[in-house]
Amino acid sequence: MDVTVEWVGLDNFRTILFDKDAYEHQLLINSVYRNGIFFLLNYFFVFAFGLSFALFMYKGRFGQGFFTIVYIPMMVSGLAMGFMATMLFAKSSGSLNLLLLRLGIIKKAINIQSDLGSMFLLPLIVGWQYAGYNMGIFLSGLYSIPEETIEAAIVDGANGWQRLTRILIPQMWPSIIIATVMCITGSFQIFDQAVALGALGGNKNVEFVVVAFFKLAFSARGGNAIAKATTMTMIVAVPLLLISGVLLLLQRKVQQQ
Repeated sequence: MDVTVEWVGLDNFRTILFDKDAYEHQLLINSVYRNGIFFLLNYFFVFAFGLSFALFMYKGRFGQGFFTIVYIPMMVSGLAMGFMATMLFAKSSGSLNLLLLRLGIIKKAINIQSDLGSMFLLPLIVGWQYAGYNMGIFLSGLYSIPEETIEAAIVDGANGWQRLTRILIPQMWPSIIIATVMCITGSFQIFDQAVALGALGGNKNVEFVVVAFFKLAFSARGGNAIAKATTMTMIVAVPLLLISGVLLLLQRKVQQQ
């Protein structure tokens, strides 16, 4: 079987990056934009769930049972979490939809597989799923803080908020940087949950970068679709690798101080 190979050089990079009329360019720009919004919301929930639960667990305020309960969603697959969300927010029978309607919080049932709300509900789902993982990262940072500094702050009359902002968080920077790196890389790998929310079925609100790679690679847009999808992967992966590397170097520098 003869295979014809066409050398395109950097044409795929040029098309995807600079050809504003190209389908691949629009696909990349739109998916990166959605992923950026998802990252910001997801990063908020990293602290809203992970750091909050870590503070609850700190110094034995809650037992190991609490850690187990928070960590359980981490053991559930992303696809299952996504389908659970679609059932809870089913337009006509979803229990959370019915509850929000009954309380008057919403006037119209949320269609999580088509409405804009899916873009904002997905970070909440992912944030809860990885709450136990992030809690472990922040707990390691909290327990690395010398007790003498906390005790000295208490003796000086610092309240809880002052101890958190001036004692705990400044000494938790290595853990915060690690959580940031994991959030960045994880946000741009989101796929299973997005598929469950209809990313492959026309829900553009959750058509993120990995979904765009998949749709482009297995589309019928010419014989070089996989090559273009691979090029798009490189365009996104290299900046993420550089950002992660810089943050990890910063984390190492902070630890050495």
